[in-house]
Amino acid sequence: MNKDNRENGEKRGENRESGEKRGDNRERREGEREKNSGNDRGEKSRESDRRKPKRESDHRDTKRSDTKVRLNRLIADRSHYSRREADRLILEGRVSINRDKVETPAVTLDADAPLFIDGKKLPPKNDNYTVIIYHKPKGELVTKRDPFSRKTVFDSLPSHFCHFISIGRLDFASEGLLILTDSAAVADRLTRSDLERIYNVKIDSFVTKELEKAMSEGLDLGGSTAGAHPLSDDSVSSLAPFSKWRVEKDHPHYSRLKIALTEGKNREIRRFFGYFGVNVLDLKRVSFGEISLNALPIGKWRYLNKTEYRYLHDLMRG
Repeated sequence: MNKDNRENGEKRGENRESGEKRGDNRERREGEREKNSGNDRGEKSRESDRRKPKRESDHRDTKRSDTKVRLNRLIADRSHYSRREADRLILEGRVSINRDKVETPAVTLDADAPLFIDGKKLPPKNDNYTVIIYHKPKGELVTKRDPFSRKTVFDSLPSHFCHFISIGRLDFASEGLLILTDSAAVADRLTRSDLERIYNVKIDSFVTKELEKAMSEGLDLGGSTAGAHPLSDDSVSSLAPFSKWRVEKDHPHYSRLKIALTEGKNREIRRFFGYFGVNVLDLKRVSFGEISLNALPIGKWRYLNKTEYRYLHDLMRG
């Protein structure tokens, strides 16, 4: 009997060892399954990350780090020179980057690049700016230099405005509102805008149905150069409809109109009426967007008021 008990005990021990081995194998298999599952999840997660597009902020950061600015614009932003004047300075060999002379305007570089003009380093971009309006009289050119020594608006303005940039030219025989600023960015924003420019116009004819139709629908010039300056290029082939127009006096000998344009092609109003054989007797710009001439006397200037500056700041932010 003792022998039988020992044999039974040994069998039970063997069974326990066998059960423990089976348990170990089961735990090992489960562990391997979890490991494999984790690997699969990791692979799927990595694959998902690869497929996932970059966040918008990532794109912005990349663009910001790669942003380059054309050299003439950078000079205009950091000095009183216009882009055209900047190009002239470059071609004259007066501009340097890191003391290395630049030979061509076709250069782009970082906005904070060290720039020198005539050996003097340009300061960083200044976001402050000054804007004035001038009531231009007839008989003055909107340019800084005239090869024929005719009078310019800068001959009439105080000398500390000599570096200001004019926005929207008025020809020699026209008068009215002229905006000038020391900021190339402001000048560029206003020049390229579709803000309404309003003009008072006097012509030597009554307003025909043909004129009314062209003012409303636009005009194909068909190669006509009537009303254009003799020395200007003749690249303008058509004129857009006027944004707004109103006949204020209609008479066989002369008529008065108020006309609004949203772009500033060279001598556009004179060319429009010249196409029909009509002469413009008087042309006066009275407003540009929300900036108006009001009662400013001819030949006088003033700074923008607070309301006009707020309007301009909103426009620049937009």
